[in-house]
Amino acid sequence: MNIEKQGLEQQEGFEPPPLPPPSHHHWWQIFSGEDQTQYHYLTKSIRDAIDHPQGQVKKARWRFIVVHNSGTRQGNARIFDYYHLHVRKMPNGLAYHFVIGNGTSSGNGQIEIGNRWVRQINGGHVHSDYLNNIALGICLVGDFNRDLPTKEQLAALDELIRYLRIRVGKIDGKPAIVKAHKEINPPQWPTDCPGDRFPYYWLHSRFD
Repeated sequence: MNIEKQGLEQQEGFEPPPLPPPSHHHWWQIFSGEDQTQYHYLTKSIRDAIDHPQGQVKKARWRFIVVHNSGTRQGNARIFDYYHLHVRKMPNGLAYHFVIGNGTSSGNGQIEIGNRWVRQINGGHVHSDYLNNIALGICLVGDFNRDLPTKEQLAALDELIRYLRIRVGKIDGKPAIVKAHKEINPPQWPTDCPGDRFPYYWLHSRFD
């Protein structure tokens, strides 16, 4: 995938958090479910943390949302943060902005927010400094060359991506582009992440 290096110098202002839902609804909206977005994995505390990070969400910065697998059958944000900080010597620790657990070291479908989203700094999840500056990284715990992601992980991923697309705003009238890691990594650095058994058809059908 060819990514043109443009637009970063034109960023102006910040993306405000989404407006809270209206405090009242017409009776037909309540019974039909209209305007009644229901989240199972994206809890209110998680939504609040996404809405109000310590750093400001710059307009038109986050152009991509990239999906990864950890390549391990166990793990969580704390474990990966330790590994990235102390073993891989990444000064900002956890390479991803978000981690979704598989029920081993954290809850099945549990969404964890990394320090890189909190501080609004570049990721460390793609082999390109330029892409890391404009791409949010979401890691699903698991080795998807051997296993399938759980249905809970996919449901949480769906909720998280949809919310993030709203939070970061549109660019040229379009929402952030969603890609699997191997679909966006520079060709000179091939990867099979998020694995051969990851349901790419599901990702593309939801977010293309």
